Amino acid sequence: MAAQASPPTKKVLVPIVAGTEPVEAAVPIDVLRRAGADVTVASADDGELVVEVMYGVRIVADALVAGGDCAAAHFDLIVLPGGVPGAANLGGCAALEAMVRRHAAARGLYAAICAAPPLALASWGMLNGLKATAHPLFVDKFPPEVAAVDASVVVDASAVTSRGPATSTEFALALVEQLYSKNKAEQIAKEMLVRYDAGYTIDEVNSVQWKCNGTPKVLVPVANGTEEMELITIIDVLRRADADVVVASAENAGVEIVARHGMRIVADTTLDEAAADDQTSSFDLIILPGGTPGAKTMSSNEKLVALLKKQAAASKPYGAIGAATAHVLEPHGLLEGKKAADQDGGGECESRVVVDGNVITSGGTGTAMEFAVAAVEKLLGRDVAQRVAEGLLFA
Repeated sequence: MAAQASPPTKKVLVPIVAGTEPVEAAVPIDVLRRAGADVTVASADDGELVVEVMYGVRIVADALVAGGDCAAAHFDLIVLPGGVPGAANLGGCAALEAMVRRHAAARGLYAAICAAPPLALASWGMLNGLKATAHPLFVDKFPPEVAAVDASVVVDASAVTSRGPATSTEFALALVEQLYSKNKAEQIAKEMLVRYDAGYTIDEVNSVQWKCNGTPKVLVPVANGTEEMELITIIDVLRRADADVVVASAENAGVEIVARHGMRIVADTTLDEAAADDQTSSFDLIILPGGTPGAKTMSSNEKLVALLKKQAAASKPYGAIGAATAHVLEPHGLLEGKKAADQDGGGECESRVVVDGNVITSGGTGTAMEFAVAAVEKLLGRDVAQRVAEGLLFA
């Protein structure tokens, strides 16, 4: 018998623009690529592939919305992230509007999150007669033709909408279910340690106060193969708390890195420069995103290891999530005598976020928001963490 042909790869477009909310872009890109989709990240900025989205995150797009192959391509799904002013900027992009209208006319699946359902899809009349949800601050922007629903995710006909950063994972998994199957969505959720309940808890032992003078300075090292959801969530959450976050590349080739699932992200500086800067102004926290290839690169970076050991010797905070715990902290003796979260949730410590003295660890991608908000609480206090959590719709 002839071999059965494989089904065609699902093609997805995620447009980004100045002011896009980074978590709402990164999570669908990551999750849909985990599912096997061919995701094109397209810049809706005029002629610019490098897009500075919210909180100073710089993403390198794969293509441009206007012109080129992107405009003529067929997609199975178009996903609009939110953000302010990103959602309005997407809504004002005539080329994107024309593309989404053609896509919808061909009965293609389309989706939006946060402010993008009212400020983009609804402004184009593409939610008329449908139920939809949005960020609570933007629900009143829906026209009368849209039935607003208070829910994390709403699927109605070919439209999928969601509320905000904290519902990004649930939104992305709903898109996987629509494109593929419920079983595939559940499998990915299990692998990522996803939990749908908002909020976070800290399993803390040997409690100490994390001290910083004024604005905390935080080092976030990155490398090729770093897990993008963990990286983007850490940056987003800490910068929402007004921390001075320095994203430093551990690669020798410069500041642009290719993350684990193909997102291209531009760091602020190199680790060499960050290490030199540390001589005059030390870091209040060093926090490592996971992703096995990236974690192994960071583990072999002598300057980073020296910074971490200096941090530990000074009893100053440091931490890691996912693979970075096992591949960076553990081999260099930075967890000696410490309780730590298990990477796959199957070890002796099943807590999602663990703080032992000045060390914070967490399980993996699905715990990234809990991990980052917990770090904010330890650095800046419960009130600041609560404010940040509410802004994320994570409270």
